[in-house]
Amino acid sequence: MRYIAEAVERGHISGDGHYTKLCHALLEREAGANKVLLTTSCTHALEMSALLLGIQPGDEVICPSFTFVSTINAFVLRGARPVFVDARADTFNLDESSLEAAITPRTKAILLVHYGGVACNMDVIVPIAARHGIPLVEDNAHGLFARYKGQRLGTFGVMATQSFHETKNFHCGEGGALLINDMQYAERAEIIREKGTNRSRFFRGQVDKYTWVDVGSSYLPSEILAAFLYAQLESRDEIQGKRQRIWQRYHDGLSAWADRYDVQLQAVPANCEQAYHVFALVMPSLETRQRLIAHLKAQGILSVFHYLPLHLSDMGRQYGGQPGDCPVTERLGDCLLRLPFYNDLSAADQDAVIAAMESFDGWM
Repeated sequence: MRYIAEAVERGHISGDGHYTKLCHALLEREAGANKVLLTTSCTHALEMSALLLGIQPGDEVICPSFTFVSTINAFVLRGARPVFVDARADTFNLDESSLEAAITPRTKAILLVHYGGVACNMDVIVPIAARHGIPLVEDNAHGLFARYKGQRLGTFGVMATQSFHETKNFHCGEGGALLINDMQYAERAEIIREKGTNRSRFFRGQVDKYTWVDVGSSYLPSEILAAFLYAQLESRDEIQGKRQRIWQRYHDGLSAWADRYDVQLQAVPANCEQAYHVFALVMPSLETRQRLIAHLKAQGILSVFHYLPLHLSDMGRQYGGQPGDCPVTERLGDCLLRLPFYNDLSAADQDAVIAAMESFDGWM
């Protein structure tokens, strides 16, 4: 609240002021990107990436079917055709063994999502993208500050996107960021973000006036949001420490129960330092999951499923999606469940969730 008040007192509450610059500097330093630009949402950061990659009607873009619609919608807006790839059964990430078969001469981008902040298999995916000369974009909405073999997520692709929506580990209500690793995109990214003008160059004194030079839109968040976000990012170690303890308590409390009832917990490979964004499990069937949701609800506990398969959505079917195309994703859509997970979840409330899970008797 103090930072928000200071932002107001400074008299500059539109975009790219004092706190926006502080957020940019912190994220460039701690997230490892060469350049960071705050945006009004992760969706808008994805839209910027589609513009930067010059996506045109008829282009194909590969992405997981098990993701939020924004991942692909930003590219469909430019006329691209989505090519959906199935998920892995253990990490719920894009199945890298199916990636190369999805590439065609029309493929113009590969989109990754690090589900729950657990990294995709980058040792396989990065060489495939490089071998075919296809830009890789990481939708890292779940994975800020997570690592794969010591390298930060969001630094493997030519660019990456972050979400600061209130459901994320660090937030400002609504917000996002574009992380640019390949600097050939940096100057144009500033232009697109500033309504297609070279305004940023003007304020740096590089031109004596600014004008319309490219396509673009208004993707700048206000200084009030940046001030809120900066306080969150400053507290990143405290926030991540809390979330790690919550995740570990669930894992320790439910692992034996899961083994007993053939419930699958999301796998975290040994080479991944996860972001502790969700605690997800896969029930044996849709019917069992729905009964568990009702059982928890009767005890005042909210549990929710996650993504419905995009290839089976109304829009996905327009692009040829059919049942059976992505069988693992379809199972996740039917059977995955997320438990309550937020920074201030108390140990007592978490124990109540675990006890309610253990008292469930609605097995098939």
